[in-house]
Amino acid sequence: MFPGTLGGGVVGRALERGIWSYDTINLRDFATDNYGSVDDTQFGGGAGMVMRADIIANAIDSVLKGKKKIIYFSPRGKVLDQKMAREMANISDFVLICGRYEGIDQRVIDEYEIEEVSIGDYILSGGEIAAQVFIDSCVRLLDNVVHSAESTANESFEIGGLEWPLYTRPSAWRGRKVPEVLLSGHHGNIERWRKEQSDDITKERRPDLIKID
Repeated sequence: MFPGTLGGGVVGRALERGIWSYDTINLRDFATDNYGSVDDTQFGGGAGMVMRADIIANAIDSVLKGKKKIIYFSPRGKVLDQKMAREMANISDFVLICGRYEGIDQRVIDEYEIEEVSIGDYILSGGEIAAQVFIDSCVRLLDNVVHSAESTANESFEIGGLEWPLYTRPSAWRGRKVPEVLLSGHHGNIERWRKEQSDDITKERRPDLIKID
């Protein structure tokens, strides 16, 4: 499943250039039976299997040289946002745990002080997609990944709200015209228009992003 989408676009080119790198660890390599089992039934009963602490711990120990930040993707975690991505992008080394089944044994979370991170209020079949979302959001903030620093600075969430509408050529398409202000060349008016549009869209779609002093 890796690199998956991480092998394309600016993040994929950064991978080829060695700006970032990754290694995958197969938990089944640490299984203790001939079947490669990494999970077992829940203590206390209930549907679904739980990934075993001893197996996950052995996998972590195999790559844990010094104190690294360990993240486990879980719907119980703090929701990933742009602020978190910027903070995480400043950390040079991670261990990312991609869960399956019902999740992982709580004891391994407590033992390693693992941080739980969610990418949204929904359930996925496993943490691999969440890990790719997390990696993409962090890597694109690294130096020399996105061509222009201004590109990342003028995006949704970086500007304190949602991004304004975007237009390019042709200036007229199927009877729809680009707003005249964007063709005026008046930078002050353009900036005011963009700010107004951003504010209106944010109020309509994500009022939770609006800061009230």
